[in-house]
Amino acid sequence: MKLLSATLHARVGSQMLRCLVAAALLVALAGTARAESASIVLTGADRRPATSLNGEWGSIIDPYFSGLFSFHHVEKKNGWFMNYKAKPGDPFPTEYNFATAPKLKVPGDWNTQRASLLYYEGPMWYEHDFTYQPKLHTHVFLHVGAANYRSWFWVNGQKVCQHEGGFTAINCEVTGALKPGANFVVAAVDNTRLEDGVPGLETDWWNYGGLTREVSLIEVPETFIDQYDLHLTRGTDSEIEGWVHVVDGQPGEKVEIEIPELGAKQTAEADSSGHAELHFSVKGLERWSPETPKLYKVELRTGIDSVNELMGFRTVETRGTEILLNGKPIFLRGVAIHAEAPYRTGRAWSDKDAETLLGWAKELGCNYVRLAHYPHDETMLRAADRMGLLVWSENPVYWAIGFDNPKVLAKAKQQLDEEINTSRNHASIILWSMANETPNNPTRTQFIETLASRARSLDPTRLITAALLVRAEGNTKIVDDPLGQALDVIGMNEYIGWYEGHPDSADTTQWKIDYEKPVIVSEFGGGAKAGLHGSESERWTEEYQAAIYRHQLPMLNRIPQLRGMSPWVLMDFRSPNRPLTGIQDEFNRKGLISEQGQKKAAFYVLQKAYENHAVGKAE
Repeated sequence: MKLLSATLHARVGSQMLRCLVAAALLVALAGTARAESASIVLTGADRRPATSLNGEWGSIIDPYFSGLFSFHHVEKKNGWFMNYKAKPGDPFPTEYNFATAPKLKVPGDWNTQRASLLYYEGPMWYEHDFTYQPKLHTHVFLHVGAANYRSWFWVNGQKVCQHEGGFTAINCEVTGALKPGANFVVAAVDNTRLEDGVPGLETDWWNYGGLTREVSLIEVPETFIDQYDLHLTRGTDSEIEGWVHVVDGQPGEKVEIEIPELGAKQTAEADSSGHAELHFSVKGLERWSPETPKLYKVELRTGIDSVNELMGFRTVETRGTEILLNGKPIFLRGVAIHAEAPYRTGRAWSDKDAETLLGWAKELGCNYVRLAHYPHDETMLRAADRMGLLVWSENPVYWAIGFDNPKVLAKAKQQLDEEINTSRNHASIILWSMANETPNNPTRTQFIETLASRARSLDPTRLITAALLVRAEGNTKIVDDPLGQALDVIGMNEYIGWYEGHPDSADTTQWKIDYEKPVIVSEFGGGAKAGLHGSESERWTEEYQAAIYRHQLPMLNRIPQLRGMSPWVLMDFRSPNRPLTGIQDEFNRKGLISEQGQKKAAFYVLQKAYENHAVGKAE
């Protein structure tokens, strides 16, 4: 029986309740000593054997969150889900039943699965049955690729963890909650926008709710590898350095790294914190690049635990106003991408979604993509590794959030930590972005400088950027935001021809940039409805959008330190801020391609420029 109250706290018959209580006590007594109230980070979780929990889950809407919270939004004990007071024999009716409740597909957002849920923001309960046979000396993690925005998880009625943040992975240890045979997992997911959230109350993308990425069980031994970082030493072709972290090992625990294709093997010992430093030489290594995205099989081992990775090795750095990839200047011919699924819309999560979006970027002539405005799914990063696309990965510090609130800073740091520690194994990522279009004031600057410092401490091998706003004096655009001092690469957004002036306004625009650093124009462009044609002076037509690009490209070439661009945006995506009936219909129409795959005229303008290397002076 699938009851929404099918937990230890449910109002069920006495016989079933006794069985559940007995089972829970047994698994609790047999559980490990590991704390099960928080999520941990697992680098390369998708490279470990996993039992999929994807599929149809029972779902029940709970707009007031009465199943968990009181009117004062305090977790309570007298809700229909958290009813600790239920006793065997209590005559309460069975009012909530997952077995007869509507189903939602996981992974997937709820908004695009049911017309009645398109605009829904609030709590949703999920339930899924599965069978499992626990193993001795084994940790088991419930791995959730992402759940937007706050989420709580129970296994067989035992709370295993909760999480805040809609775009980073969750790993709840569930070892002590599992039992032989039939098991069930319950999740509560709440996509309510929060004033102290990251992002905050307003975004220019759809607030898709739900278990939006894959869900699985991951098994590891008692002593296991949770995080690792291997990279090529700058200035060399033959030196690899990094570290591996071991959980629950003894001081001196052996760690072994092997790259069979290179005939390389290295052993190190973990210190008392589980950290093992690595540095070794290899021969014949082929550097990863957009032209040759070489990936090597890398085996990481400690005791009986092993991770079989696919990794590329390259270096990235700046020199003056240049960006150097593998020691050579590069111009980043790019485009910005939202994690919007092509054709079906909704949150992108699958290999097919990634290959379609990045395939369009390759067809456009890109060697780089800005994955905005939040960390994207592991499938996107794996595809970028395979396809040779450099990546700008972004922390969801967006527009005006609570920069003066220490709780908001803590949330931003948490999500940054999860982003970097989960994704540091991807050669494609060269830029960690701290924020997008934030107001210029001292509180904001200190907030993001703190994040930049944190990012460098976690990963000194990549470049730090942010997408800044620019200001104007006459026909001169000025980039003097003090945040630029904390960045390795200056990102800047401008919309000449769309939010100001006309497309030909770009012809007389000059630039003054206060930093001798590389510049990426991280956004520019304008909207068009696919198939709508008219004159170049008629907004929303494909011709008007194409004119913006034709006038922008020569202007951008007048920026001496221009080292990349990622116009906004590859594909149209849903946004509640875009209500224009018959044109936008709640889609941001700045895409070069419609959500149904129709290429607009501007796509071909940019494609030709990229093919002819008509923009950029670094290559």
